[in-house]
Amino acid sequence: MSLATLLYKRFTQTLNDIGENEDGIDKFSRGYESFGIHRCADGGLYCKEWAPGAEGVFLTGDFNDWNPFSYPYKKLDYGKWELYIPPNQNKSLVPHGSKLKVVIRSKSGEILYRISPWAKYVAREGDNVNYDWIHWDPEHPYKLKHSRPKKPRGVRIYESHVGISSHEGKIASYKHFTCNVLPRIKDLGYNCIQMMAVMEHAYYASFGYQITSFFAASSRYGTPEELKELVDTAHSMGITVLLDVVHSHASKNSEDGLNMFDGTDSCYFHSGPRGNHDLWDSRLFAYSSWEVLRFLLSNIRWWLEEYGFDGFRFDGITSMLYHHHGMGHGFSGDYHEYFGLQVDEDALTYLMLANHLVHTLYPDSITIAEDVSGMPALCCPISQGGCGFDYRLAMAIPDKWIQLLKEFKDEDWNMGNIVHTLTNRRYLEKCIAYAESHDQALVGDKTLAFWLMDAEMYTNMSVLTPFTPVIDRGIQLHKMIRLITHALGGEGYLNFMGNEFGHPEWLDFPRKGNNESYHYARRQFHLTDDDLLRYKFLNNFDRDMNKLEERFGWLSAPQAYVSEKHEDNKVITFERADLLFIFNFHPSKSYTDYRVGTKSPGKYPFCCQFKIVLDSDAAEYGGHQRLDHSTDFFSEAFEHNERPHSLLVYIPSRVALILQNVDLPN
Repeated sequence: MSLATLLYKRFTQTLNDIGENEDGIDKFSRGYESFGIHRCADGGLYCKEWAPGAEGVFLTGDFNDWNPFSYPYKKLDYGKWELYIPPNQNKSLVPHGSKLKVVIRSKSGEILYRISPWAKYVAREGDNVNYDWIHWDPEHPYKLKHSRPKKPRGVRIYESHVGISSHEGKIASYKHFTCNVLPRIKDLGYNCIQMMAVMEHAYYASFGYQITSFFAASSRYGTPEELKELVDTAHSMGITVLLDVVHSHASKNSEDGLNMFDGTDSCYFHSGPRGNHDLWDSRLFAYSSWEVLRFLLSNIRWWLEEYGFDGFRFDGITSMLYHHHGMGHGFSGDYHEYFGLQVDEDALTYLMLANHLVHTLYPDSITIAEDVSGMPALCCPISQGGCGFDYRLAMAIPDKWIQLLKEFKDEDWNMGNIVHTLTNRRYLEKCIAYAESHDQALVGDKTLAFWLMDAEMYTNMSVLTPFTPVIDRGIQLHKMIRLITHALGGEGYLNFMGNEFGHPEWLDFPRKGNNESYHYARRQFHLTDDDLLRYKFLNNFDRDMNKLEERFGWLSAPQAYVSEKHEDNKVITFERADLLFIFNFHPSKSYTDYRVGTKSPGKYPFCCQFKIVLDSDAAEYGGHQRLDHSTDFFSEAFEHNERPHSLLVYIPSRVALILQNVDLPN
């Protein structure tokens, strides 16, 4: 029996079990409606927790002067506990904004103060080390007003982090992002936002990847209602909003996290060494556990229903897919690396269930897999034994660009190797291409702009000074790298905030090593608004590149036909979406009357007329305007009608061109 068949059998069996025992996945995934704390119609409170290792469970907080034992839960079957608190004069005894704790009496008799795993709002006050659980039940909650956008035909993702979205050295807010960053994203032509670090994480410098409260939107940026307004405003602009969801592991925090919730090292996680990720210093979920499945699937649904998110990027799933978690293992692409006892079938089954739930609830939702291993069938339909993701990240592409910039002179770049990296994907497996993401922006690495221009970004970006060779090279290659990645690398495109204009600083969150400084935990968008700085050129190019894709739709077109990858000339040409893309990566050679093949329709002796629709060398993009845009190019057919046309083009050095056949319908 193949792994795909086995996985599909496990998926259907688990789905059937959920149907028999929980009245279906629809009810099963609504755990947040009963677990945690809920106001009843009569003003009372219903409380429910899963703590199989506990001897006793209690609720305490401001409402009872922190008496730890005055409100005991009643023990139910399967490790569940419940409590009903009657109203006080038809009002809830626990008002909105009051602090709470779950008190656990462990089997050893230890008394533990915990935050409910289902807490909807937690916050850190003053100099407190730990987060407090705050009962969130506002009198007038925000109501989503705008409908969800339809799934984009070609997804252009702006990877975003609310906290660093201001140029000031502080944590920015949901409100700031809504008012100041969303309009920029819309103007740049991105139709999708991927929001990082929204699920609550006690350690800011973890970049949101050490989750402590899975149902709580991070309070460091504002309130849950302000996040809802952000998502709703994005929807009003026609922008799809994805959440960076972390179900691959959880923070080791116990005081304000899931770890040791019931006094045992298991509960939501595997016990013993299997429950620890040694590199990440975090806990690993027990995906075979019934209540863990309820918790994670309900978490998926919570973000869709409560906040209106349109899908998810699933972080770090390589760790989920294999028992070895990808540690100490390379992946060559040989299929024996993906099928065998090293595969965690429980985790794969969970991912299939998650994708099934998302796409059943909202068919236009988008799910993206972050997997470095290249696991086959992640993006195949579940009915075919796949995991059901819409896209996977093309993670080899940014590594290739960094390798070229670090290890090779420009004249030694291998055109065939670049094309191979950009096109090396399985048939019908949709990929999100990106030249760089947040990974390259972090301290210890460099963005493309920094690899290209380094310290000169601080001194030579003024338009009042002549181009230096370093800045000239950097600006031209920055545009070319992004365009060829956008057009050739996948069926979607991603950019990390600020990188579109070559943000001049790395990203470093406040920590002991930098004296808790926020200086590098920011994005200086104002640099693009300064007409005296060259950052505006890169910003303009990124905007026009995205808007051209919106017009012609190359991301949703079939994979490109590459007609030339010339090693000596450093020229790459290809066609996609009835556009002709020409790249000359040579650092010094320009070519007059360079013959470029095209398969555009036409019969001998008739010719086709082409015009330039994007020229990276244009003045508005910081180029040298070496081409006359008023002059069109005319192809000539070979004598045999069946053979493709060709045209003669002047191609300056370090330039990218997009040509349109004006004889074809636009």
